[in-house]
Parts: sequence; C-alpha cells; structure tokens
Amino acid sequence: MIHEVFMPALSSTMTEGKIVSWVKSPGDKIEKGETVVIVESDKADMDVESFYEGYLATIVVPAGEVAPVGEAIALVAETEAEIETAKQQAASKTESTPALTATSEQTMPVAIAVQPETEQNGSSKTGNSRIIASPRARKLAKELRIDLDTLKGSGPHGRIVSEDVEAAVGKANHPPVLPATPIIAPVIQTSASGAPVTAKAATVFTTPTASSQAVPLNTLQNAVVRNMVASLQIPTYRVGYTITTDNLDKLYKQIKSKGVTMTALLAKAVAATLLKHPLLNACYTDQGIQYKSDINIAVAVAMDDGGLITPVLKNADQIDIYSLSRIWKDLVNRSRAKQLQPDEYSSGSFTLSNLGMFGVDRFDAILPPGQGSILAIGASRPQVVATRDSLLGVRQQMQVNITCDHRIIYGAHAAAFLQDLAKLIETDPQFLTL
Repeated sequence: MIHEVFMPALSSTMTEGKIVSWVKSPGDKIEKGETVVIVESDKADMDVESFYEGYLATIVVPAGEVAPVGEAIALVAETEAEIETAKQQAASKTESTPALTATSEQTMPVAIAVQPETEQNGSSKTGNSRIIASPRARKLAKELRIDLDTLKGSGPHGRIVSEDVEAAVGKANHPPVLPATPIIAPVIQTSASGAPVTAKAATVFTTPTASSQAVPLNTLQNAVVRNMVASLQIPTYRVGYTITTDNLDKLYKQIKSKGVTMTALLAKAVAATLLKHPLLNACYTDQGIQYKSDINIAVAVAMDDGGLITPVLKNADQIDIYSLSRIWKDLVNRSRAKQLQPDEYSSGSFTLSNLGMFGVDRFDAILPPGQGSILAIGASRPQVVATRDSLLGVRQQMQVNITCDHRIIYGAHAAAFLQDLAKLIETDPQFLTL
C-alpha cells in the first residue's frame, strides 16, 4: 500500500508550512515513530514523525519550498516493490493536478506526530546526526557555500545561527553590503537602573543584495502580517495613563539578585489586576463575550532571524514571582531557538508590549487576534512633579497605553483597569512577592 504524507497543521493559525530539511532520502527505510522531515510552522521548527513502517518512495515538495496545510509532500511505500509504482503515481498526479489528493483507493494519509526540535549536550546535531541550524543560517550557508558540518553553533544549546556562518566565511569574502533597513522590535531586557522595562528595543536589519531587490518575508514574518491585517478589522481605541514606579523600582532592586526579572514583576502586576477586571481578559466572539478561565500573559520577543513571537506566562496570577521569573527565562531561551510548542505562544489572553528602552515615551500597540486588550509600556524616566504637600519633587514615571476591542470593552472599563494597576504598582508592589 502507498501512503501520502501531508503537510501537517502544527498550530491553529498555520495555513502553510516550509520544508526546512528532509531527514530521510528517497529509498530510505522508515521505522514507526522515526523523524522523516523538519517543517517550519508559523513560529517554530518541528520534527514530523511517521506512525507507519515503509520506504520513502518519492519527495513531492523539496527542502526550501512551501506547501499549504493538507497538501501531499511525499509518498511512502510499504514495500520496496511499490516504490516505482509510487514514483509513477506522483508523476501522474503532478501532471494532472498541482497537489495530490486522498481520494484514491490506493492511498491513505500517513499518521504523523510532531515534536519540537531539541539539541543534545550542546552539540549542533541531534541523536540522528541532523544538524541543528536556523532557517536563515541554512539559507546563508547555501548561498555562501559553507558546509554546516564544519561549524560550531553559538546559539542556544549549540544551534547554528546566521552569525556563525558569517564568521566562518569572513568579512573579506562577503558581497558588498548595501544600506540596511531597520526594523524596530522588542527584545527582553531590564534597565540597569531598575526601571520597569520588560523589553529592550532592538534593531533587526534586513539587507538586500541589490537596491531594487525585494527581500522575501520568512514564515514567521508572514504569520505576523496575517495577524496584523486581521487585527485591522477590529474597532479599537486607546487609553493612556502615567504610573509612578519608585516603589516598584525599590522592590526590584531588593529581589533582583534572587533571579527575579522586571518582565515577571510587570506580568504579575497585570495578572493580579486582571483578577478584578475579567472583562479585560476576555475576547469577542460571534456568540458574545468569551471570558477566559485562565490569566495567560503574553510578552512580545524579537526573533534572531526576523519577526516576533509572544511566549506566554500561563496562570501568571497563581505562580509566585520567583518561579514566574524562571519560567520566563526558559520561554525566552526556547523561543529564540524556535523550540516552543504552539500552546506556549498562542494561548495568551492579554499581551504586554514594550519599546521603553528606545526612549519612547508612549506608543500604540496593535491588538492581537483572539484577545480583547494589549498594554504598551513606554520608558520609565525621572519627572518633576507636584507632591501632595504642594512642593516639587522628582519621581520615576512611565507612560502606558492600553488598546482595547471596543465591541466588548468600553473606555470606563479600560480606565478602571489602569487605575487599579497604577495603585498596585505605586502603593503596594510588595503584594507581588506573596
């Protein structure tokens, strides 16, 4: 019997996937549960395993190409004698239709399992000797004719990144570099002064090889495009607020040495406030308001090879600040290595975004699909203010802007949420450590 291997849906938003590499070659024996192909979804590289034994007869979609979810990407024959038949079947299907279908009585879909890409012992290879490298590094190595086997990865857990390829070839051998186009994106980092900043704004450069050449978007960037275009169909509004952070800064300095991050502190503060304002944690559906049973705080992180991802701190209201900080560090490391499971970046009920480290006073964030609110955090700066005793004083203050779905959340709801968030941060931040 001949089986079709289909492009799997690795996440609820995935519409197409890119073949990063084929672990097996045509004619190779395939065992049940063995990895056959590496697929790049919206946010991560995933191993696709077969639940059937047989032989990889032919590859329909080669490495580097994209296929829609549900399209056949290879054929697997149960016996060696059926390999030639499978090749002929693939050739005839290609001539008649752009994609193979599962209507033939001679074929049935291959069951697959998906696992995140993992590295062992800091090596750039897995147990089956597959090289672990980012898609951008693979593409660059191919263009510059660099053998990835000769490189040692400097990324998380030994992953080969584009910088490793560039270092191997040397600047003298690089083609002329044209002016780069900066893309501003948040990168997780706290300020040296203890200011309440969840992310450091970084500049990711894309450099075309010719002034008139367009640089194709990668899979992650295309996913961001689809989400942002969908968000533009939602009626939104923004409400701004000024929060004094002196007490929060003082708390952060006291517990920073214990591994606590400012990101975790802010996520915890938002989660605690959402307990009083469940509507801000809800979202709109055609059936009405969908209230979320969990408070899952997503925070934007920039990827090394372009695009953004939003790792999620699940049940942030229920986890102590020290555990929350450890979880966050792990999420960031695995997101940069593209090792997050779909549920770890797509289950957010409320999102934090930050450009404060760029010195941005305030900005408006675009509402993610499936959520009702997103909070944009600006820079924390010393400001001269009038004190309660009618004197002048200097206070650390940050500007925050919340974007809400006006179909279910009104201005008074957003204002009340910001008032309670400010009250917690300004007067009782010690509550976050309980």
